[in-house]
Amino acid sequence: MGRLTTHVLDTAHGCPGTNIYLELYRVDDRTNCIAHTRTNSDGRCEKPLLEGDAFVPGVYELLFKVGDYYREKGIAFSEPAFLDEIVLRFGIANSDDHYHVPLLVSPYSYSTYRGS
Repeated sequence: MGRLTTHVLDTAHGCPGTNIYLELYRVDDRTNCIAHTRTNSDGRCEKPLLEGDAFVPGVYELLFKVGDYYREKGIAFSEPAFLDEIVLRFGIANSDDHYHVPLLVSPYSYSTYRGS
């Protein structure tokens, strides 16, 4: 059975991105958030964002509120923050696969990849 997972790594501090609020949207219905959660102390979500019958092929977006995370850590940057909300758009082609979409982030850069 396929599923969608994510985690956040704070590359500026060499630690997990904890307590980061994130939302998941299906792009054909952008106005409705289909999942939302916060990362745990390991920078991961407690359960998959999508699985079972809800895990269907399509285009999705993950929105990470990283500006709030860095503000809570006391990182000083000008407002508005250079990276406040990060949106990752990706496709799910096979509902039997595990799609893992990590976010590596700092106050001024980010990257992602399809993990395992």
